[in-house]
Amino acid sequence: MVEAFEETTTEHGLIETSQGDVSTHEIVHEITLFAEPLAYIGEFPITNSLVTAWGAVLILVVLAFFLRRGLKEIPGKLQNIFEIIVEGGLSLADQVTNDRKLTLKIFPLSISIFFFVLFNNWLGILPGSGTIGQVVGHDGESVLVPFLRGGTADINTTLALAIIAVVGANVFGIITIGGWKMFNKYVNLKVLGEIFTKIRKEPTVILIAPITFFVGLLEIIGEFAKVASLSFRLFGNVFAGEVLLASMAAIIAYFVPVPFLFLEILVGVIQALIFAMLTLVYFTISAQDHSEHEGSHHEETPTEELVDELKRLTV
Repeated sequence: MVEAFEETTTEHGLIETSQGDVSTHEIVHEITLFAEPLAYIGEFPITNSLVTAWGAVLILVVLAFFLRRGLKEIPGKLQNIFEIIVEGGLSLADQVTNDRKLTLKIFPLSISIFFFVLFNNWLGILPGSGTIGQVVGHDGESVLVPFLRGGTADINTTLALAIIAVVGANVFGIITIGGWKMFNKYVNLKVLGEIFTKIRKEPTVILIAPITFFVGLLEIIGEFAKVASLSFRLFGNVFAGEVLLASMAAIIAYFVPVPFLFLEILVGVIQALIFAMLTLVYFTISAQDHSEHEGSHHEETPTEELVDELKRLTV
């Protein structure tokens, strides 16, 4: 008996196929830059990457629940593993912040992003991810749409994470050092005001102040660059890994892809660590008061040194 696929058009323009017994259609499977929709809730698409991201969140919630429920003074194997990870992460974060109090404020978000990105990276290379799915009709061809695809292989996921990291860092800076100081970081009105107060003592301020003001405006562009670099770096590495594994499997399905599979496991850890550490760095920078920092490194003029010396002599 010869099998075929009977095509029916869905509400959203996709053509679903079902098996019949007339003729045979070749099933095409291509890795796309975008995540493919599996279903719709109204006009909202449920994509295969979104399903994988939900799975990663579910794994994190279940792990957190059982770890919290099973906390003991003498840790078991699972608790011991996570204690080693957390303690190592805290010591690494301390090297960035140089302040344990600041580390404890930022670390929960940073390590949460690390595990979320890590699980999404690893779920994307599990057997069946990208290969098991439903067959739909598209442009006269039968196309395989996988049920699962790595969440971080979708630019929407990485872009959302990058926006959370950059916007969150600025909000954290407002909470930590104040809204006015954060505003002056980008639109430095204070340095423009110094033209009128310092021009007699330091005539060069009339040149330095506009340059400093312009540098502050460049910081705004830098924030958008941070979003772009974070999102495209993670997306590019994960997507390239998917293409590499698919190419190796297409050439020789057995044994040859195995070393590349272990390579992608390592890349998944590295990319998750990079994203988490950059998030930590952005939050740390936002929490620093640059005006105080500059004041602490201010070089005294000869007149100021003479006044200080006179004060010491009169004490």
